[in-house]
Amino acid sequence: MSFRSFIEKKMAAGQVQVVNRPVSKKLEAAGLLKALDGTPVLLEKVGDSAFQVAGNVFSTKKLIAEYFSVSPRDLAPLMIKAIDSPSEPQVVGKGACQEVVEDSVDLDKLPLLFHCEKDGGPYVSAGVVVARDKELGLNVSFHRCMQISKNKFAIRILERHLDSFIKRNGGELDVAMSIGNGPNVLLAGATSVEVGVNEFKIANSLEPLELVKAKTADVLVPADCEFVLEGRITNELHDEGPFMDLTETYDIVRKQRVFEVKKITHRKNAVYHALLPGQLEHKLLMGMPREPTIFKEVNKVCKCVDVSITPGGCSWLHAVVAIDKKSEDDGKRAIEAAFKGHHSLKLATIVDKDINVLDPMEVEWAAATRFQAKTGLVVKPNEKGSSLDPSADPVTRETSKMGVDATKPLVVKGKNFDKAAYKKVNVADYLK
Repeated sequence: MSFRSFIEKKMAAGQVQVVNRPVSKKLEAAGLLKALDGTPVLLEKVGDSAFQVAGNVFSTKKLIAEYFSVSPRDLAPLMIKAIDSPSEPQVVGKGACQEVVEDSVDLDKLPLLFHCEKDGGPYVSAGVVVARDKELGLNVSFHRCMQISKNKFAIRILERHLDSFIKRNGGELDVAMSIGNGPNVLLAGATSVEVGVNEFKIANSLEPLELVKAKTADVLVPADCEFVLEGRITNELHDEGPFMDLTETYDIVRKQRVFEVKKITHRKNAVYHALLPGQLEHKLLMGMPREPTIFKEVNKVCKCVDVSITPGGCSWLHAVVAIDKKSEDDGKRAIEAAFKGHHSLKLATIVDKDINVLDPMEVEWAAATRFQAKTGLVVKPNEKGSSLDPSADPVTRETSKMGVDATKPLVVKGKNFDKAAYKKVNVADYLK
């Protein structure tokens, strides 16, 4: 299922909020998406662009699970299987993403949103960049891009795989950026794997994926994505930012490389994917790929049942892990394993299998009734943390981490730790 077909499916079910009045690309469109966060939205007229804008498309786990035809609890095992058993996508001769070829590049024609007042400019926030190294193969990764002219972006590149590809190829590199992808590509592109691993193979194991060769760059792109921006990442540097990051705070301004766009291809009547910075869709797509890594590490020391990187913890810094406790030490073991599974984690809360990790009310109830700080609290005072954490040391990233063992004891002394249950009734039967 493509990005577009999922939107069409949700529209047919009456589950997309369609806005047919004109909205501005600067602040207004993003403000509207924020007000409707958690609900898929289709903006039919954004500025003077000819393209529609879709946002909040994958802004809940329920929506992502529906795309893959699984339950939310099945998402982490699904991703573990895809990471452990990647498969080769099919390469096809032509794709819908190249139905229209724009040889004359004008980024002003695209509905690039200016999200917040202090932003450095309009941004592409859902762009998945595909690069090739002659020895290491393809790399697929997320990178935000700030428009600086009609044909150029300042692109944020961390010192990770794409950066190494660029340096290995003389400091400049031809790439393609796809926009309007299904969550198989989005989740795979956000997954941390070893350099040399083709993330498209993970995407294909999540859901079959067809790829097509880009027009100018020596890379493959998703055949059914909405837009492809082809060009070259250069040695030229430009200020990038400010920009709202995952923590809903402004990231600093840095000198970043310039991405010069040389060709744009897109589907007929293409729909632009606007990923709202710092909000639910951004948080889920960035945080969810860390859930299987936590799941795998915890499962090595005890039986892991479910994991949630919580939106309230910026979908990066806090996690709740449910275990099937068999030993009194399982909670503490799970805490250490969770930190190993996601090095940026700042708070790990361990609960029993009867607690829904997606329900903050249940998690807080478990902490209130099953946790004692003198025995269940783990404090790690001097740890390397995340660059996204505003409270960490800005130079060394040093932070303090905490684990909460909110599991009930195996041998009960005193009150019972289980919730009392009421008889389940169908209210409608009594109100006829």
